[in-house]
Amino acid sequence: MSNLTFDDTTTHSSFSSGKFLTFTLAEECYGVEVLKIREIIRMQKITPVPQMPEHVKGVINLRGKVIPVVDLRVKFNLHAGEATERTCIIVVDVDGGQGVNQLLGLVVDAVEEVLNVTEGDVKPSPDFGTRLSTECCLGIARIKDSVKTLLDIEKVVSSELEDALGF
Repeated sequence: MSNLTFDDTTTHSSFSSGKFLTFTLAEECYGVEVLKIREIIRMQKITPVPQMPEHVKGVINLRGKVIPVVDLRVKFNLHAGEATERTCIIVVDVDGGQGVNQLLGLVVDAVEEVLNVTEGDVKPSPDFGTRLSTECCLGIARIKDSVKTLLDIEKVVSSELEDALGF
């Protein structure tokens, strides 16, 4: 495994302090701004929708609203894992364009905790040569002895909102 180094003199322009919900995918930890999260629900039956990309698992009915569901493991090209009792769906509220917000479900392995992240905790993401590290990442947070990738969830799901979901 190669060592990653961070340039401590560089700040990430799109990050500001705040609370982040952290979750795991394939033993890696990610965070999403708490203000984007509507709720966390247990895994439930997802109804497939024909001709969707592989990572768009289908839709769920949440109290009368039909919500598209994206499997973040598949979206991030991580190995497919078996669902456990901790697997859940994080329902996020994202900008669907044209001033309309869209609810979207994200399948994750497990929810961890809510962390208060300050600007000093976050460093720019190293360039791994992938789209995720440069476009979808607010930065890398170093909290205690762990590293957490902070996601710009609207950029992560923008292709689903535009292409797959017709927004």
